[in-house]
Amino acid sequence: MFTMSAASKYNRIAPVYELLDLPLEFFFFRKWRKEALSGLSGKVLEIGVGSGRNLKYYPAGCSVTGIDASEGMLEKARQKTGGVKNVNLLLMDAEHLEFPDKSFDYVIATFVLCTIPDPVIALKEMRRVLKPSGELIALEHMHSSNSIISLFEHMIDPFLFFLLGDHTTRQTVKNIQKAGFTILEAKKLAFKDIFRKIRAKP
Repeated sequence: MFTMSAASKYNRIAPVYELLDLPLEFFFFRKWRKEALSGLSGKVLEIGVGSGRNLKYYPAGCSVTGIDASEGMLEKARQKTGGVKNVNLLLMDAEHLEFPDKSFDYVIATFVLCTIPDPVIALKEMRRVLKPSGELIALEHMHSSNSIISLFEHMIDPFLFFLLGDHTTRQTVKNIQKAGFTILEAKKLAFKDIFRKIRAKP
């Protein structure tokens, strides 16, 4: 059976990626990104930096390292770094972070924990590289507790996985806890409880 890795899928769609969810980005995501990232400082690791949509929202005092498993997406992100200082973009697998323990003040994950093959392994890596005083901040879509929405998510999951390597049925809050984090906030953002902002301590 032919399978394509998430990185390969994102390499393929990189040229049109930002068009795929443009309405959600315009009406919802950009506001959530700005709010979630506005108060950060110090050393920041962004997991799955993608096309670099978050980059313009980081405060000037941040030193940002962004990683992604897709070279095609990183190339798009590099095009956005012209006016942004202190940004380093690296090709890297989130399940095998190439950083020393306790390296970062913040780890950021926006709409990426739904695509990583084993999110708990990746989250354990995020916890490892966070300083004890650090914080994970995630904006994610996930499995809903609403039975009707949940049914719809299960119906579309195979199609989104085939196209984007994206799972709509991930239990992301539970996965963060499984990785050893303590949840500080799990704020519902839109569409009942599908979209949430999560803050957690290592």
